[in-house]
Amino acid sequence: MAERGGRVPALRVLTPDVPVRAVALVLHGGAQHGLTTVRPWGLAYLRMVALARMLAAAGGRSGLEVCLLRNRVRGWNEPTLHPVLDARWALDRVRVRRPGLPVVLVGHSMGGRVALRIADDPSVAGSCALAPWTPRAEPVEPVTGRSVLIAHGTHDTITPAEDSHDYAVRAAAVAARVARFEIASEGHAMLRRPGPWSRLVADFTLHSAGLGRESDLLARAWAGSGAGRFRVPL
Repeated sequence: MAERGGRVPALRVLTPDVPVRAVALVLHGGAQHGLTTVRPWGLAYLRMVALARMLAAAGGRSGLEVCLLRNRVRGWNEPTLHPVLDARWALDRVRVRRPGLPVVLVGHSMGGRVALRIADDPSVAGSCALAPWTPRAEPVEPVTGRSVLIAHGTHDTITPAEDSHDYAVRAAAVAARVARFEIASEGHAMLRRPGPWSRLVADFTLHSAGLGRESDLLARAWAGSGAGRFRVPL
């Protein structure tokens, strides 16, 4: 996929030393508007480099391959939706490399919105959205039949936590299951308390991919009744 100027998405692949059994596709954040090129040293991208490495370390022995997408441009850019197009390109690449294997999506901020938007791809087993940008009109139909995990910091001033709560409530009507965690004293960048973010991402990814047992934390969240499962405190 290329556009005028020759810009193409980039896919960084972390392959384990054992046979690959599942894939995690990691999606970085961005902005509402912007046609500037995403550079490898950009903060939104670098934030997910660390998370991708964590996932590779957590799941490598179980056969998890981690693919980190770098978008062509920084913005969401309605109606073109550049990051959605780039993510679907990445899924096609994963399908060619690893036909028939389950894919778990992990996205932060704008990447969280993308992870929810493209969950309708037949390869996707689950979608994990971290501090996602989910405007009140964001459609929930793409997560139909999927497992969805949302996590949001209580001190996030960039993407409203109440918007992701609204999304979780609406998505529960169509998704296979939805849980949403609220990480106390944490902001948008996921830097104050990295432990809970990493734990959630690793547990959800490995279980959704069929590579690990369901953690007690996730089991309690899925089993929660009513509004409680959309405000699980951490």
